[in-house]
Formats: sequence, structure tokens, C-alpha cells
Amino acid sequence: MFLVGLSGGIASGKSTVVAVLRELGCAIIDADAVAREVVQPPSKAHQQIVHAFGTQILLENGEINRQALGDIIFSHPEKRQLLNSITHPKIQKEMLKQILKYFVLGHRYVILDIPLLFETNRLTKFMKYTVLVY
Repeated sequence: MFLVGLSGGIASGKSTVVAVLRELGCAIIDADAVAREVVQPPSKAHQQIVHAFGTQILLENGEINRQALGDIIFSHPEKRQLLNSITHPKIQKEMLKQILKYFVLGHRYVILDIPLLFETNRLTKFMKYTVLVY
């Protein structure tokens, strides 16, 4: 199985590339979707985030208000590091679980759609190839 890292900036055409690869039969793991999934209540990450940032970052339904949390982390770099220390290991673990699932299902290519692939540098060691859409 080949793991291919796919990255690119906003409006670079990455979604179009993902759609083509999906049509060709590649399995796709979307890091943004995984990131939203791992912080859903009542997950451990959700509990840790609420503990670290307080209940003021919650919506009425108990989910994290991404706008409110974003306002905090983008104005305080140390808070962004704290959030990343909570979420990144859980995102990576979930992505590795999905890779294993696709391996067991016999997929030849798995595309990891990771907007900050090179910046986070956590999963690049597992990639056979990386693709930057520009």
C-alpha cells in the first residue's frame, strides 16, 4: 500500500485533485474531517479542550464553537500550542486507524489530505510520496 500525502493552500485546487483521485479508486483520509470528529462531545479531546479553555467556547448543544476557540488561539500563540498538544496526537491516532482499515480492505493507494502536512511534519515519515497542489 502506498501512502500519499496531499497538501495545498486555500483555493489551490486540492479538492479537485481529491475528487479525481477518489474517482480513480483511491481511499481518502481528510485530516480536517478527522480533526472535527475527534473533538466531538463526549470525547476525551473535547473534555480536555473545555477544561483548558473553559465553557465559554461551547455552543448551546455542547459542541465547540470553532469561532470562539479560533479567536483565542489566533491571538495567543501559547494557547494554540496547548490546543495542538491536545488535538494533534488524537488526530494522528485516528488517521493511523483509518490507514490500517484501508490496508485491511486491500486498498492500494491511500491519500492523506492534510492542509498543514509540511508544517506539522508528524505523518510525512509514513508517506511514500507527497503532492503539493499549487
